[in-house]
Amino acid sequence: MNIKPQNKLETSFSMASMTDIIFQLLIFFMLTSSFINPAVLPVNLPRAEASSTITPQVRITIDEKRDYFVNDRFTSPNDLEETIKKALRVVSEPIVVVHADESVPVAYLVKVASIANKLHAKVSIATKVAR
Repeated sequence: MNIKPQNKLETSFSMASMTDIIFQLLIFFMLTSSFINPAVLPVNLPRAEASSTITPQVRITIDEKRDYFVNDRFTSPNDLEETIKKALRVVSEPIVVVHADESVPVAYLVKVASIANKLHAKVSIATKVAR
């Protein structure tokens, strides 16, 4: 008596549905990455021939009206040092990136840089890449 199963199980795996999911994720990340803007406040940055990318820990913006913003929150010039000190307490690496409008005099940048140096933070100036 020869007993063999009537139904055979197929042991193959189709990658078609996995490919669809990967393409959908790729499209999603491509679209959402174009929406991300590191400088939320509208500032006309100066141009530089070459630049490197730094992940900002504390972002200080100086707009064309010479107003200071620490992490997009308005700060008066008198409270600038204390606000930077508070912002540096909650970050893992003390890096300050200054987004200054190109019409802002250098004295404003020097003020922010000297405060950051006093608080033992690295200072970087944000620029646009010249094309």
